[in-house]
Amino acid sequence: MKFKHILLPAAILFSVVLLFSECNQPASKSDKTTGASAKDTAKKTAAAAAAEDTIPATVSYPPIDKKLYDSLMKRLANGDTTGKWPVKNTPYPLPGAILPFKRVVAFYGNLYSKKMGILGELPPNDMLAKLKGEVKNWQKADPKTPVQPALHYIAVVAQGDPGKDGKYRYRMPFKQIDTVLSLAKKAHAIVFLDVQVALSNIRAELPLLEKYLAMPQVHFGMDPEFSMKDGSKPGRKIGTYDADDINYVSGYLTSLVKKYHLPPKILIVHRFTKKMVTNYQHIKLHPEVQLVMNMDGWGEPDLKEGTWRYFIKGEPVQFTGFKLFYKNDLKKAPHHMLTPEEVLKKKPNPIYIQYQ
Repeated sequence: MKFKHILLPAAILFSVVLLFSECNQPASKSDKTTGASAKDTAKKTAAAAAAEDTIPATVSYPPIDKKLYDSLMKRLANGDTTGKWPVKNTPYPLPGAILPFKRVVAFYGNLYSKKMGILGELPPNDMLAKLKGEVKNWQKADPKTPVQPALHYIAVVAQGDPGKDGKYRYRMPFKQIDTVLSLAKKAHAIVFLDVQVALSNIRAELPLLEKYLAMPQVHFGMDPEFSMKDGSKPGRKIGTYDADDINYVSGYLTSLVKKYHLPPKILIVHRFTKKMVTNYQHIKLHPEVQLVMNMDGWGEPDLKEGTWRYFIKGEPVQFTGFKLFYKNDLKKAPHHMLTPEEVLKKKPNPIYIQYQ
């Protein structure tokens, strides 16, 4: 297998300026006491409002129908005869799980860049209309599986500039994440926050997003391609994650599900080479987290098939995903992006579909 057609370097540069202002009024001793009390009350009120915005009231979900779950997992195997699918001895999810009851169809990208994916390439309303069209295409191709739309947003972007801390990554401002959440709400979509750590690491980046991951509709993606553990600049070679890194993330998400009484989180792990994910056999599964290995390579159909066969189908974890590129899949003959009907011939069937 050759992968020179698959690697896409990240190349966007950003700067951010934060302005803070504060006004203080002089007060008498009695006023200070009253003012302190008022400030405490205001702080408590603000904290309560923030919590209300971030952490929704607990929702009760019906118990998982295990018989239905098993039948759907068998259906996803799509007649696979290797004995690897469906994956044996995986835990049943907690109530409220999305997979395998629905297929997720996601648009990927960043609002700052038209070159990183369809999410940022089109004006928001046009993008949402196109997503709606793809949802209909998948629903038509597989009428038995409801489709859940999603926006897969790159919240931490690997870049060509080292930045002040030399980590070669840029964290998106929260106001942009808020914009994505608003767009998703209009489309009845869930949201994935994706992280490209570059010379940082997943343990430093993931906790910074907790206030969003505490929301039931927000899920997570981790991209080994830009995890540069050897100190290389991102985009020059393909990075890597080990099972230990993935287990850290799934353990962290598990703790959030328990802490905030959430339905299971979906964890997307991108992959298109063997070394992108090492020791996959040691990845731990939890009822609180649904893990998807997403086939992230671009290229002609035969190249994508090889990547799928060796690194997704051949190294099973739990669920599978498949990425489609509106432009890069067309670069080489036969200049064809796979249709939903063609993707559904894969063994096993992908339950997560991503468009870039």
